[in-house]
Amino acid sequence: MKVITTEIPDVLILEPKVFGDQRGFFKESFNQQKFTQATGIETTFVQDNYSRSSQNVLRGLHYQIQQPQGKLVFVGRGRVFDVAVDLRLSSKTFGRWAGVELSDQNHRQLWVPPGFAHGFVVLSETVDFLYKTTDYYAPQHERCIAWNDAELKIVWPVAGEPRLSKKDKQGVAFKDAEYFA
Repeated sequence: MKVITTEIPDVLILEPKVFGDQRGFFKESFNQQKFTQATGIETTFVQDNYSRSSQNVLRGLHYQIQQPQGKLVFVGRGRVFDVAVDLRLSSKTFGRWAGVELSDQNHRQLWVPPGFAHGFVVLSETVDFLYKTTDYYAPQHERCIAWNDAELKIVWPVAGEPRLSKKDKQGVAFKDAEYFA
C-alpha cells in the first residue's frame, strides 16, 4: 500500500496494490495490519456504509460533533471528488480543506480522521461509494456545513448547482459551525 500525504498531513490518500489481467482485477480493499503499518494509525472500524448516487449529487459536508467518525472512503464503481475539512481548533490546518478524485480506475482511498467534515460530489453517471467508520452513526450529533461556504472556498468540479438533499440544503456557514477542541 502506498500512502500519499495531502495539503493536510492527517488526511491521507491510500493506493492499495491492484493485481489485474485480462479477466479483471483483485485488490484488498482493507487489511487492518497493512493499514496500521502503512499509516501508523491504530484505529478500529465499527461500521461499513454503502451509498449509490447519480451524477452531480453532492453529499456533505457532514460530521458528528459527538462520537466523531474517522472515515476510510473509496469508490466501488464510478468517480467522485472527495473533500475533507479540518474542524479541529487546535490544528495548524483548521479551516482548510483537502480534495482528491477517487474512482474505480485509480483505486484510491481517502483517510478522513475524526474532527473533519466530509463530503463528495459525483462526477460519473452513477457512483457506488463505500466507507468504513471508527464510530457509529449518531443522527442526534450529526452536523452539516454548507457545501458552498464562502470562507472555505472549496473548488468543487461541478457545472451549475449540484443536486442536494433537504438536509444538505440547510447546511450552516463555516463561521457558525460547531468545532472540535
